[in-house]
Order: sequence, then C-alpha cells, then structure tokens
Amino acid sequence: MSEEETSKRITEFIRERFLDGDPQGELEPGSPLLEWGVLNSLRVARLIAFIRSDLGVPVSAMEINPDNLRDVRSITAMVTRLARAGA
Repeated sequence: MSEEETSKRITEFIRERFLDGDPQGELEPGSPLLEWGVLNSLRVARLIAFIRSDLGVPVSAMEINPDNLRDVRSITAMVTRLARAGA
C-alpha cells in the first residue's frame, strides 16, 4: 500500500470514528490530534487495533508514543516505516 493510500485510510478512520465524519472538513495531515483531544488512551487503542487488523501492520508498544501519534502525517510515517521493516 502506498504512503498516500495509508494516509487516506487513516484519515478516513479518524474522521468516521472520532470526528463524527468531520463535517467541517477540519482534519488535515498536520492537525494536532493529541493537542485537539481527538486522541485519548481509548481512541489510541482503537487506532492501533485498526492499523494492526485493517492495514496489517504490527505495532509494538514501544511505537505508541506522542511523537508517532502527533498527527496523521506522523502516524502515516510510522505505519509506512513499520510496514517496510516487516516486508
């Protein structure tokens, strides 16, 4: 899966599950998810489960940190890096 497709799928997941579809279209690749309160511990668990099951990318507990979850861009970079490492 390309980085662009990965970003699109992560964005869609966050919009649908955490932002009620994002009707205002406010979510951008650099939107601060932690700062805005979009991600909390429960939502991070749901996001990681989505990445593991739907995207097929294993994510270790060491990868679950603020730097990797800051925004869609950083989440996509983490997923892409882990997918390449596992390939």
